[in-house]
Amino acid sequence: MTLGLATLVCLFSSVWLTECAPPTCYSRALGLGKEVMTLLDKIHTYHRTKTCSEILPTIFIDVHNSCITTKLRDFLYVVLNHPNPYCRERPRMVLLKRKIQSLYHIITRICWRDLVFFTDDCEGIDTGHSRPYYAEDRLQLLQEER
Repeated sequence: MTLGLATLVCLFSSVWLTECAPPTCYSRALGLGKEVMTLLDKIHTYHRTKTCSEILPTIFIDVHNSCITTKLRDFLYVVLNHPNPYCRERPRMVLLKRKIQSLYHIITRICWRDLVFFTDDCEGIDTGHSRPYYAEDRLQLLQEER
């Protein structure tokens, strides 16, 4: 009786701890974008990679912005062709390169038709401040109010 109860408890606890659904393209792109932003923050603050980050362009990853593909491609070019060989070999910079390559690959190939872009504000990726997006019906309501 106790063995059956213990087995049942283990079974339910293992089912409870696992996720029920596999990650989707969208959730993987969001998660990887957050990981890249966290890693960039560490690179900018860590004393061994602070000098390496001086050449990196500013980027705020928003997978809902259609400009993300070109900005990621440009950012990846800078990381791959960093002028300082010391920086190219730093573990955090190598990890950044891999994560950005993965995110770029996911957005451009794997989730090519699954992602929905809500804006095309390229300046928002550079500054982190995005203009509000008004759909056509909302824009029509704004014009009628005037």
